[in-house]
Amino acid sequence: MNHYHTPPLPGLIVSRWQINPQWTLFLDRDGVINQNLKTQYVRSVEQFAFIEQVPDVIKQLRRYFCRILVVTNQQGIGKGLMTDEDLYAIFRYIQTATDDSIDGFFFCPHLAQVRCLCRKPNIGMALQARIQFPGIDLRQAIMVGDSATDIAFGKKLGMKTVFVTNNEPLLPKQIPPADLVCANLPEFATIFWNSLPA
Repeated sequence: MNHYHTPPLPGLIVSRWQINPQWTLFLDRDGVINQNLKTQYVRSVEQFAFIEQVPDVIKQLRRYFCRILVVTNQQGIGKGLMTDEDLYAIFRYIQTATDDSIDGFFFCPHLAQVRCLCRKPNIGMALQARIQFPGIDLRQAIMVGDSATDIAFGKKLGMKTVFVTNNEPLLPKQIPPADLVCANLPEFATIFWNSLPA
């Protein structure tokens, strides 16, 4: 007789994490907060487009999580395609749209070939965040990202990991070993809210 394993429902997975209001939510930027342009870098506010519902979702999530932090690789700076100030302008735009719901933005401006410690999947940005926010317990944190490097970053630090597919038809080998896979940040938020005790 064949026995088939039924994977647990997403809400059951999240409820097992036993999240409480002391937890930290880490978010990648491109592909999680805003549309990923794929063939070029988002270099200005004019090129920046939120994924649908994301500003409101971030505001709602901030009511529960102790802090929300953005960690993003931005080698467009290292390539000379944009400046730090261009990036800060985008961060301010995000803050305005989310009613200052994000507690901190951390970025790596270096080229991939530099192999710096702050570029995901390396953990430098998380260490910077823990210096700025000493209360962070990385074992009580979630990393939401749309790339294998995001998931590896979270795994190295003992975080729970959420991979978002952006509704793209990915092959199984293209999906990194995250704890949870969902379409986007709004879907994760729905799963999260539904997992809370009644």
